[in-house]
Amino acid sequence: MTTELYQPEKAAEVESGTRIDTAEYPPVRRVVEKAYARARGAPLIRGNGVRLLVDAEQNYPAWLEAIRGARRTIHFESFIIHEDDVGREFAEALCAKAREGVRVRVVYDWLGAVGKTSRRFWRNLRDAGVEVKGFNPPRYDEPFGWFNRDHRKMISVDGQVGFVMGLCVGRDWVGRPEKGIEPWRDTGVEIRGPAVAHMDAAFARVWSTACGEKIPPEHLPAQESIRPGGEVAVRVIATEPNTVGLYRLEQLVAAGARKYLWLTDAYFVGTTMYVQALRAAAQDGVDVRLLVPSASDIPIVSALSRANYRALLEAGVRVFEWNGPMIHAKTSVVDGKWARVGSTNLNVASWMGNWELDVTVEDEGFAGQMQEMYCRDLEHSTEVVLSHKRRVRPVGGRPPAGRRKRTSRKGSATRAAAGFIGVGSAVGAAITNRRVLGPAEAQVMAGAGALLLLLSMVAVKWPRGITYPLAFFGTWIALALFIRAYKLHRGAGAQGEKCEQPPPPAPEREGR
Repeated sequence: MTTELYQPEKAAEVESGTRIDTAEYPPVRRVVEKAYARARGAPLIRGNGVRLLVDAEQNYPAWLEAIRGARRTIHFESFIIHEDDVGREFAEALCAKAREGVRVRVVYDWLGAVGKTSRRFWRNLRDAGVEVKGFNPPRYDEPFGWFNRDHRKMISVDGQVGFVMGLCVGRDWVGRPEKGIEPWRDTGVEIRGPAVAHMDAAFARVWSTACGEKIPPEHLPAQESIRPGGEVAVRVIATEPNTVGLYRLEQLVAAGARKYLWLTDAYFVGTTMYVQALRAAAQDGVDVRLLVPSASDIPIVSALSRANYRALLEAGVRVFEWNGPMIHAKTSVVDGKWARVGSTNLNVASWMGNWELDVTVEDEGFAGQMQEMYCRDLEHSTEVVLSHKRRVRPVGGRPPAGRRKRTSRKGSATRAAAGFIGVGSAVGAAITNRRVLGPAEAQVMAGAGALLLLLSMVAVKWPRGITYPLAFFGTWIALALFIRAYKLHRGAGAQGEKCEQPPPPAPEREGR
């Protein structure tokens, strides 16, 4: 007895409402299809128009046009809004609509804004009538709660048009031509159609978590009330901490790819399981490519990305590094049929610790555009290969290291957290010998060793320099546990537990 190979595009038809009778399929096929659907955790929504937007040159004007045309509501969510000329332009546009009577809501990440945006910037927005909420500021009863960040980037206007992207708001994405600094490379999408209702529902969930207030139902469009914007099928994947839905999906996509799997990621620190999934696909004849920055605003993330190169290259995965200042996009395109654009990076912080928002598009026309964009990006990149001495090295096309334009080193705590997690993984592997380490991880090992040696010397020479901080944090955590226990006993719970999640819009068709 032979089992028909699993085909994701047919599985999509089953879910989308074309009502293919899965009972006719072999049992193994039905099980795999159900697993593929559950991993995504989002219905397939038909009837959308989707436009690919490349870089700030296409994204920012489209956002501003939609904002300036708003009549009822604007929902704006961004990890970082820089207080520079770009950020002020968006602030002025939002303030102008609020003064006209449009209900404008803005969510920014509290930690992402540190050092990027002043209190006066947010105060000016509030004075103009904009409702502004900072996501997850520090709390005494949650010493480590700040690890969970709102890394989403989305805009929804009047429940009719929405944008999902990897871009934040700031001068880095525009560049500084007068100084010869190129803009950051990034990708977004514009969506018109019923999928916008799911974007608004995701925003409402973040809003209630940030402030404990529900958005009135009349400000959230019902899916059936939105006119179709096209014929494209879309999924809105809104992940929250510890849900790992997109992580499961990425592994299943790697397993289901038959021809090619092309990935772009800004802060790639793949887990052992995900690296193995990419290796297995490449060894099975799939054209697997990974495009990452050659220069990052978090240097330690670059080092950890390169630590995975050897394992990927040995399996046949092709790795490319972007030659410009920074490539910040988070995209994938598979077999000319499926594509993803959004905010999720391929690392543990994004997969498991953050609030993220992505869209997957199951349309050959859109996937073709993504494929063409990827090929153009590779023209501005340098391929990394294994030399005859089995060392990882770039091949041609890259400027000399001394002349290479580096991006800023500002970074963010979320990306730094991914780096620290990767360092912990590498150091743990070195101590336990559970996996083979490559030359690229020598820098990580040396840095970790130097830090541990320094801490040991401090502990010997100045014991109080170690014991006092430990006592402080121990006392803080103990008090936080007592506070949480008291709230739970009184039935109050944490702020996030008090907020009810608004029901998601019902899919247009019942597909399973």
